[in-house]
Amino acid sequence: MKSDEALKQDVEGELLWDPQVDAANIRVNVHERVVTLSGTVPDYAQKLAAQKAVQRVAGSRALVMELDVPERPRARHEDEDLAAAIVLALRWQAGLAEKDIRVEVERGCVTLSGEVDWGYQRHAAEKVVGAMRGVVGVANQIVVRHSDAVADVAAQISAALARRAQREFSRIDIDVQHGVVTLTGTVASLAERRAACGAAWAAKGVRQVVDRLVVA
Repeated sequence: MKSDEALKQDVEGELLWDPQVDAANIRVNVHERVVTLSGTVPDYAQKLAAQKAVQRVAGSRALVMELDVPERPRARHEDEDLAAAIVLALRWQAGLAEKDIRVEVERGCVTLSGEVDWGYQRHAAEKVVGAMRGVVGVANQIVVRHSDAVADVAAQISAALARRAQREFSRIDIDVQHGVVTLTGTVASLAERRAACGAAWAAKGVRQVVDRLVVA
């Protein structure tokens, strides 16, 4: 098992290596394998890139994001232009019906709302918006419609986890109640935890995923 100091060095190295991240103003702290990122990044896309970089590093149990995106003076019509660009981007994103998603922008902070049929559509919309220039934060309030016609969501998720990596996911228990999936058990890394949640969101009819997984 890595020491906190070794894990800190690995995280710092990954942040410096990632071309999508300007790590000059990012501070890394590690205590009992819990990684905390603090400081500032130029935009929201870099904040997400920093988060993914840490998740790629083996050995951490949890990640605390305290990175800020500084506000800057905005032109009079900048929010209007950003909102129009987001609507257009969602329209061209495969698998998304932009008419089901509403967009609000205030000082660069974007709120997404509405209803979609699949969890992956909810995450795809946030991913598209988070990568856009001028965005300083995203509040994803999109709801996934529940479908009573979906048979045995737990079996679908179990099959997906087994296809991805049966060894890593053999200790995960899945409970499904009215479209709410609760995952409990242990995984070996933050990346596996993220993959498990992603597999749960990929099943049709899943409205919410409750992550109670523990990184061993």
